[in-house]
Amino acid sequence: MENLPVTKFISILLLLYLWASVSAVTASVTYDHKAVLVNEQRRILISGSIHYPRSTPQMWPDLVQKAKDGGLDVIQTYVFWNGHEPSPGNYYFEDRYDLVKFIKVVQQAGLYVHLRIGPYVCAEWNFGGFPVWLKYVPGIAFRTDNEPFKAAMQKFTEKIVSMMKAEKLFQTQGGPIILSQIENEFGPVEWEIGAPGKAYTKWAAQMAVGLDTGVPWIMCKQQDAPDPVIDTCNGYYCENFTPNKNYKPKMWTENWSGWYTEFGGAVPRRPAEDMAFSVARFIQNGGSFVNYYMYHGGTNFGRTSGGPFIATSYDYDAPLDEFGLLNEPKWGHLRDLHKAIKLCEPALVSVDPTVSWPGKNLEVHVFKTDSGACSAFLANYDTKSSANVTFGNGQYDLPPWSVSILPDCKTAVFNTARLGAQSSQMKMTAVNSEFTWQSYNEEPASSSEDDPITADALWEQINVTRDSTDYLWYMTDVNIDPNEGFIEHEQSPVLTAMSAGHALHVFINGQLSGTVYASLEFPKLTFSDSVKLRVGNNKISFLSVAVGLPNVGVHFETWNAGVLGPVTLAGLNEGTRDLSKQKWSYKIGLKGEALNLNTVSGSSSVEWVEGSLLAKKQPLTWYKTTFSTPEGNDPLALDMISMGKGQVWINGQSIGRHWPGYIARGNCGECYYAGTYTDKKCRTNCGEPSQRWYHVPRSWLNPSGNNYLVVFEEFGGDPTGISLVKRSTASVCADIYEGQPTLKNQQTLDSGKLVRPKAHLWCPEGQKISKIIFASYGLPLGTCGNYREGSCHAHKSYDAPEKNCIGKQSCLVTVAPTVFGGDPCPGTAKKFSVEALCS
Repeated sequence: MENLPVTKFISILLLLYLWASVSAVTASVTYDHKAVLVNEQRRILISGSIHYPRSTPQMWPDLVQKAKDGGLDVIQTYVFWNGHEPSPGNYYFEDRYDLVKFIKVVQQAGLYVHLRIGPYVCAEWNFGGFPVWLKYVPGIAFRTDNEPFKAAMQKFTEKIVSMMKAEKLFQTQGGPIILSQIENEFGPVEWEIGAPGKAYTKWAAQMAVGLDTGVPWIMCKQQDAPDPVIDTCNGYYCENFTPNKNYKPKMWTENWSGWYTEFGGAVPRRPAEDMAFSVARFIQNGGSFVNYYMYHGGTNFGRTSGGPFIATSYDYDAPLDEFGLLNEPKWGHLRDLHKAIKLCEPALVSVDPTVSWPGKNLEVHVFKTDSGACSAFLANYDTKSSANVTFGNGQYDLPPWSVSILPDCKTAVFNTARLGAQSSQMKMTAVNSEFTWQSYNEEPASSSEDDPITADALWEQINVTRDSTDYLWYMTDVNIDPNEGFIEHEQSPVLTAMSAGHALHVFINGQLSGTVYASLEFPKLTFSDSVKLRVGNNKISFLSVAVGLPNVGVHFETWNAGVLGPVTLAGLNEGTRDLSKQKWSYKIGLKGEALNLNTVSGSSSVEWVEGSLLAKKQPLTWYKTTFSTPEGNDPLALDMISMGKGQVWINGQSIGRHWPGYIARGNCGECYYAGTYTDKKCRTNCGEPSQRWYHVPRSWLNPSGNNYLVVFEEFGGDPTGISLVKRSTASVCADIYEGQPTLKNQQTLDSGKLVRPKAHLWCPEGQKISKIIFASYGLPLGTCGNYREGSCHAHKSYDAPEKNCIGKQSCLVTVAPTVFGGDPCPGTAKKFSVEALCS
């Protein structure tokens, strides 16, 4: 190319810039009854929720890239008001709360954003995302036709929208945001409060639309969403949902990938087969937008979890686990599902399906256009029996509770119940199994003449603390006369204290007399036990502990916490003495919190002990230690199995609340994927701590030098049992059926062609397959981690995987009789199960 004059070159650049600017400005997002249209093109959009404060900025690029690799088009996130406006008019958009940076990371990956401004988010987040100061605005009532609330809500919503516009982040400005949300699951609340709720819904919709974002607004679980706002569905299944107007698309804003973990509850898991089944049913019934809640759940760092009693882990059994690693087989199975759906997209966005029913519990959806595009979905809703379906010129075997996808109406490339993706067994390995601990015992607070906060009443906890801490001391004095009968008879009076929750430690004269705590289902609690009192003055101290503020419920801002009484002392000469209205003193928080013992600078303000003097299994104890940053990139966690309840900090950053002393109740048994899923199905951890491991982000560690670890323990633990562990892949598995629909090379699909099924195994970067733990072609039993041979087994099952895989990071094994030395049981549908060790 000949050299251009500088002025002409600049002119060309200017024209290109103007063209790009005009193109960006004229970008559009609209919708019709079939789908959301981006730049006038209908799209089947696959979305996933990643909440920016539940991970670190250093994790964001990897999380978003893995979401993209998993076949996602959109990243969905809430906006967390209490994180962004901790006090009225004082805004924070840094570090984990850098919303603009997060959206730009998504944009750089080439994905869209669905911004759920709310600003009520629920989300198992403290106070549902509302700042606590909002509760104390005069005359306020949350989420109803209330002027103080609407004014505050509108101000924050406008703040967020103006930020997005200033950064040109809406699609109409060339940015990635294609959808916004106002409010959140308000429909059930509106139904309960009636006319004020309806008025509020109308106001919220009009307010949002009036902000002129240029992209559609949605309201989830809101059947009366006013035009042009789109109403959407949330739940485990949404195939039967229809929007309130036939010119709105069928959208699913929350397909729950599992469920949250509560302290004291078992950990829910949702089978990958059922998740894929739910999506395929939604798409075959005309759905065009589906979002996984969560795609990466992450961690409730600090005191951000709500509920109350929501655990620090927000793993949610999402396709990306709490640490950002692939949750296999869910991630891979859904990735393959998305590929199959995208192959059907031309037909799906063009026509409505024709539906037929070839037999009991069988259903066929066909999308066929005038131009010849044709895609079909063959469904078997029976939970126990397979079915053979004749469709077109072919025969198709459908496992129970499954959908097969035929992008060309001929070739089955995916079945929701057949896992082509590998499974993984994860392990936690100690990288620093022995810390050198020091301890400091915090004395229980007790009443004195100088207490600044006193009242002749029991006060509600949050009204006093403003949620600046989990802890509030209630302190009073009880005088015992020498003539009390219980002294002579060597008996003990019974102290009873009723609390609105959530945990309570009772101290008598500085000694722990008992601990009680409630649960998510029953947050209120009662302490009632005999106590040792002496003649004369006795110091009674209650340490009331909040475990997150409520995040859901009608007018949850009116719910209480703390010791509200009555508080009584029974077994006295006078009978029962009511202590509720005598003088009480209050102390907000712990001494260690006030001294900032969680920081290096603050720790020097007290005397710590170690060695033989180290406190173990003592209440109100602070522990500290230092450790070096482990090598490598594996995610890290603290194994807190030996501790009871409290909080943890790394280099001054709050990891969150630990509570391994709360053992998971409930029933955990075999998990069969078929049948309607609920959060009570397929649970784990029964009889074990609800949460044992606590995520330590690598970006919080000092690359070269010591790290400062502080643990506060409320009711007694042994810190010598704490260890730092890394999370990594122990083994990988494949479970492939003979004749199973397979995407070519397990990674791509070319023209929807079937190839022989292959078992594809791969270890994470830096690891190789070192051993074949199990291999069986025939009728193997069990699942990854506990396979065993069945009644039919090929004697050369190990040969091919050992030859193809040992010493490699990844490998393929073709599933065919000739590969394994012949057919071990002719005439029987077989499969190949293999487990390989990564090291």
